[in-house]
Amino acid sequence: MARRYHHGNGAPERYRILTFEGAFHGRTLATIAAGGQAKHLEGFGPPVDGFDQVPFANMNALRAAIGPETAAILVEPIQGEGGVRALDVEDLKHLRSVADEFGLLLFLDEVQCGMGRTGKLFAHEWAGIAPDILSTAKGLGGGFPVGACLANEKAAGAMTAGSHGSTFGGNPLAMAVANAVLDELLTDGFLPQVERMGGALLERLEKVVQAAPKAFAEVRGIGLMIGLKTVPPCRELMAALRKEGLLTVAAGDNVVRLLPPLILEETHINEAVAILEHVGSEVA
Repeated sequence: MARRYHHGNGAPERYRILTFEGAFHGRTLATIAAGGQAKHLEGFGPPVDGFDQVPFANMNALRAAIGPETAAILVEPIQGEGGVRALDVEDLKHLRSVADEFGLLLFLDEVQCGMGRTGKLFAHEWAGIAPDILSTAKGLGGGFPVGACLANEKAAGAMTAGSHGSTFGGNPLAMAVANAVLDELLTDGFLPQVERMGGALLERLEKVVQAAPKAFAEVRGIGLMIGLKTVPPCRELMAALRKEGLLTVAAGDNVVRLLPPLILEETHINEAVAILEHVGSEVA
């Protein structure tokens, strides 16, 4: 869509997309090139051309990388695979202003951090900005496979009939499931409860880190998208937690991701923290 937008505006040479190092944008040939991570690209070369990575959240490097061929900026408001690294509000605002200044499209990947995960329907809402293009999936279907690409009129205007297509796009079952999920997410009080539970969990995890410094180095994240940076290899901690009944997932930067259901309650927090304290004490 970003390439097609510039093509339709008489600038077909603008096709390159700026992304941040540590990003994860998917498993197609194009999206592993967008993420740029060697472990995902290995065995699938040569990488698809058209993507330029800059250091995470380095706005000076981002500006320096913009050239006459640049079409868009593609970022996750919170990197998941990259280690639950969040762009702060000012960074997100700056990305919006840079895109406007250079005539670029701002493309946000909210596949993991969207759909209520941070206490807002989409994570970029904390910054009060609006992207030109947004991708979402995962939580959109509550376990059923469905994804969506949202766009404003400016970006979507170039996608004329026949310029793109999808065999299964908009199928009735997937749309019914997504509607049911949205009905729940948008119920009065649902997202504020996610925010409250996220705050409570972060507060408890700060104490876990303080009590077990040989196991955990830092807690980070927003809402119910949380990362625990570990001292031993994160996969060792993940295995120990799984053995005790707590499912987590590894991420970059030696981080264990905690991504609980959005219907999390205090009793669940108590149970999870007890397991984390036990594993932390065993490491110590």
